Amino acid sequence: MRRLIAEFEEQSFTQIIFPHAKSDWVEYLPEAQETFINIINAITKYQECLVICDDLQSVKSRFDENENLYFIEYETNDTWARDCSTLCLKEDNTVKLLDFTFTGWGGKFEASKDNAMSSAIKRCYDKELKKVDLILEGGAIESNGLDTILTTSECILNKNRNASLNREQMTKRVQEEFGMSRVLYLNHGYLAGDDTDSHVDTLARFIDEKTIMYVKCEDKSDEHYLELKLMQEELQAFSKAYDFKLIALPMSDACFFNGERLPATYANFLFVNGAVLVPTYGVKRDEEALSIFRETFPTKDIIGINCFSLIKQHGSLHCVTMNFAAGVNISC
Repeated sequence: MRRLIAEFEEQSFTQIIFPHAKSDWVEYLPEAQETFINIINAITKYQECLVICDDLQSVKSRFDENENLYFIEYETNDTWARDCSTLCLKEDNTVKLLDFTFTGWGGKFEASKDNAMSSAIKRCYDKELKKVDLILEGGAIESNGLDTILTTSECILNKNRNASLNREQMTKRVQEEFGMSRVLYLNHGYLAGDDTDSHVDTLARFIDEKTIMYVKCEDKSDEHYLELKLMQEELQAFSKAYDFKLIALPMSDACFFNGERLPATYANFLFVNGAVLVPTYGVKRDEEALSIFRETFPTKDIIGINCFSLIKQHGSLHCVTMNFAAGVNISC
């Protein structure tokens, strides 16, 4: 049996790529690095964290001694670990790592170093690494760990990814690679300022085998209102057909930088063992979102982390991290 392990299942460690001067963070590098440090320190209270960095000694010196913290030196183009890291598949009680092709979200940005990263640092993992000839980003798919992949048609059916594959062919490839019987497409929903062609991890997330958290916009004057209302209707149809429970998250107050609206979303949260890390943005809706997480996960710690610096580069907390399932160990 093959299945894509869900993020809410037990984890071994989280992988993160530290921002450096040759990445797109250069204009506000200290601010971005401080946010990454906050994320890493929060993660290591609960589990191990592997930090990929361009200058090992310099980055390592930013942290206190921590038995849960590991470092590996490798220079990347950028720092979106969710989209250029491997995905964890379980097959016959063994975890395998699938390394898909990353093209900078359909060729929007240079990504050759990011694409080569997993192969370059594979010595850090004690499990088999399999290269997959398919363009696919980790933020583009959500697994319930059982039988369902949730994704968006705007992203994985976009001709800037796998142009030779139609919907039927792409669906079959996803089913084959992950061993999941069902692929559900959201045809609506987007965030202003998003570079990813509507990654599902900014819109709707599985929190268990039968529950989806999603972003809901109630302000009719907001540019997102109609698309997110149509997305909600699609999710309600999935709920009726497959007995899913739905939990709505608020749309963040609008955030701007240099006159541009930024893709602030509470759906970009991160699971770690024993806690949920929730992105906040220094706005009024932060506390409403955190309250929903506390109510939804009463046995877990809910940790808010200010991620305003991340959305300046059009991503958030989940986008800059990748979870590795229990059964994979850091070996570097």
